Amino acid sequence: MLVLIEWFYKSPKNQNIVLTSEMIPAKEALMISDDFEKTGRVKELVFYDQQHTKWTKKELIKLLKEVETEPQNIVAYFDGGFDLQTHKAGLGTAIYFTQNNRDYRVRANEVFDELETNNEAEYAAFWFMLLTLEELGVKNTAVEFKGDSQVVLNQLSGDWPCFEDTLNKWLDRIEDKMKDMGIRPTYSPIARKQNGESDKLATQALEGTMVSSKFEINGK
Repeated sequence: MLVLIEWFYKSPKNQNIVLTSEMIPAKEALMISDDFEKTGRVKELVFYDQQHTKWTKKELIKLLKEVETEPQNIVAYFDGGFDLQTHKAGLGTAIYFTQNNRDYRVRANEVFDELETNNEAEYAAFWFMLLTLEELGVKNTAVEFKGDSQVVLNQLSGDWPCFEDTLNKWLDRIEDKMKDMGIRPTYSPIARKQNGESDKLATQALEGTMVSSKFEINGK
């Protein structure tokens, strides 16, 4: 969770000044706020999240304790591979997140049948990624989505129009699912070489090698 700090500062000459930070992780913001308060010149201190919701320090501490057991700081990668001869798609996703103060990575893949184009395979991969997030219990949180499909990410963000009926159906389905899950999306197109993990999972699915794993990063 990212927040900005807004504090009302009283200078040694009794001048009242309002100062605002950049968006930073909430835990870091709380530590910084502790330092501000040690000066004895903080008149008021509040926090704003990415949805512009206002939080007091007490409210933010309580919120972080409540969501600690839920997946947070989520970055989700996806990729779809399409076999033109069989009309099968290999779908791959790699998801990174924090839960209970531990960092995890989930990898999964799947095969979808009777698709028509590579772009449809990419949409199917995004859908499969959402289902995987749902299984992890992701809800009411921000998620950064990364992939090398410019079409999918730019159409989902609204930067590009979608004129194909088949893709529009996927688009509506995905947007409805994210709304139901309370996901606040950020779309980050990346180069294919940066999406190698999901690409490999999609290829493995087409080859018949299925993957479903959860791994604690730097865990014992």
